[in-house]
Amino acid sequence: MPKLKTKKAAAKRFSVTGTGKIKRNHSFKRHLLFNKPTKQKRQARGTRLIDIANKFVKKFLPFI
Repeated sequence: MPKLKTKKAAAKRFSVTGTGKIKRNHSFKRHLLFNKPTKQKRQARGTRLIDIANKFVKKFLPFI
């Protein structure tokens, strides 16, 4: 059995809460913001939790 390695791209994008849930950042906040409505930019602030159905993220982050 080979060593388990963390996918570094996933480690930079996701973090784990104290209860083991996975947090992610919103998209669409980097550039061309003058075209986007204020509501869309406001709702893209902060973080969201990932749905439990996305089990592949847990596979990418075996030690977190």
